[in-house]
Amino acid sequence: MARDAWAYRELVVESALDPWSGRPRIRPVSGQAFATDMRVQCSRRLLDTERYPLGTRFLLSARITDRQGGEPFLYAWHGDPVTVMGKAEVKRFLEMYRRLRL
Repeated sequence: MARDAWAYRELVVESALDPWSGRPRIRPVSGQAFATDMRVQCSRRLLDTERYPLGTRFLLSARITDRQGGEPFLYAWHGDPVTVMGKAEVKRFLEMYRRLRL
C-alpha cells in the first residue's frame, strides 16, 4: 500500500520520561494542534538516551491514525528524516505554525 504524503504534517516532538512506567517516550511539544499526552509511534532510535538525552526535540513528519477504532495517536514512519531542533528553532517553528489544540 502506498503512503499518502498529503496526510502527513510537520510537528515538533520531545523525549520525556513516562510518568507511569518511568521509561523514555516521545510526546508532542506544547503549543501545537496535538495534546502533549497524545501517543507518538516513531523510530526507536529517538528513545536512545545515549544518543539523544531526555528533553531533545525533533521535527517529524507524522499523521493522526487509530488502529482499528482505538485511541488516536501520531504515527511517523521510521524511515523519514528526523531533525534535531534547538530551543530557538522550536520557538520559530511554533510561531510560524501556530495551531489550535485538537
